[in-house]
Amino acid sequence: MSTGELLTTPLTADLLRGALDPEHTERGLLPHRLPARARAQNTDGRLATAQSQPSGVRLVLRTRATVVELDTLPTKRVYVGVPPRPDGVYDLLVDGRLTDRSHVPGGNILTIDMTTGSAEVTPGPAGTLRFDGLPAELKVVEIWLPHNETTELIALRTDAPVEPVPAPDRRVWLHHGSSISHGSDAASPTTTWPARAAAIGGVELINLGFGGGALLDPFTARALRDTPADLISVKLGINLVNADLMRLRAFTPAVHGFLDTIREGHPTTPLLVVSPLLCPIHEDTPGPAVPDLSGIAEGKLRFRASGDPAETAAGKLTLGVIREELARIVAQRAVGDPHIRHLDGRELYGEKDFAELPLPDALHPDAAAHLRIGERFADLVLRAG
Repeated sequence: MSTGELLTTPLTADLLRGALDPEHTERGLLPHRLPARARAQNTDGRLATAQSQPSGVRLVLRTRATVVELDTLPTKRVYVGVPPRPDGVYDLLVDGRLTDRSHVPGGNILTIDMTTGSAEVTPGPAGTLRFDGLPAELKVVEIWLPHNETTELIALRTDAPVEPVPAPDRRVWLHHGSSISHGSDAASPTTTWPARAAAIGGVELINLGFGGGALLDPFTARALRDTPADLISVKLGINLVNADLMRLRAFTPAVHGFLDTIREGHPTTPLLVVSPLLCPIHEDTPGPAVPDLSGIAEGKLRFRASGDPAETAAGKLTLGVIREELARIVAQRAVGDPHIRHLDGRELYGEKDFAELPLPDALHPDAAAHLRIGERFADLVLRAG
């Protein structure tokens, strides 16, 4: 079949996995990772952007097609004074095996000024992703969307009919966390640490990791409550410190309330509370985290903690304080809840890991560290049951 003879298949929600609320737009389908009710209650533009970036979201179809084309409209971030970020990556899996990677040119541009906090969107054109040379036999094709680019799906074309794939008969793992869980500096959508862990552990991933957005928001807890799952994990702490959002007095009841809400919908589902990974700038120093602009001229963006360690006496949060309190909260709740567990995040990434794979910007793990964290989580949690 020539390019002109490709079949067009309507983009519908049953072709998507990992998105809680695919929105039908004038042009196509926009995957959201928070439901409409939560989005309506949110007033944070950063979280609105993060939940629309489809980390863990993939297009899944069964077909004999040898050619797959996907038109998308990405929204790409540009930081003033920092070299352009690479285009978002699309991973192609055929029958579960990574077969190809590509990107989509063009798209909208979201320009962010770290010094003022301003953001401006410049509209751009849609682009086309094309994978060809696929085997002609019947197979399951997955296209994992870029974890760090808002991606509106416009059109799907193939040289053979496609059909949705029923949800696989395996456990569903529902995870919530910060930008590290979102994917931060991972190399591609299937190499974020949650995606890597899910692949090793043989579970179906729903990733509610939001850059800057693990802030104990009640609407996020309700989204977790209302999403069917066989295992739930919540990784809490780093955003509460680097945003300097609350004090210890507010943190403890907020954690209890967050977990109580999840338990309303999942009274006996295994629930894992994960404390922060090692992050030296915030281990004993409160936030907020602020950009270190000294390296901007060389194209390097780093962060530093701007709080005073002495302020912990007045209730300001550090990662050390949060780890201790999360362990205490889980131990207290476990008396009446035999299905809750705690995992110290330093078992996933600790001092030895930092010495070998330091955080490039002082906050986020690099691509190699994402793979290590995912493998550790799979070994400690998913394989261990």
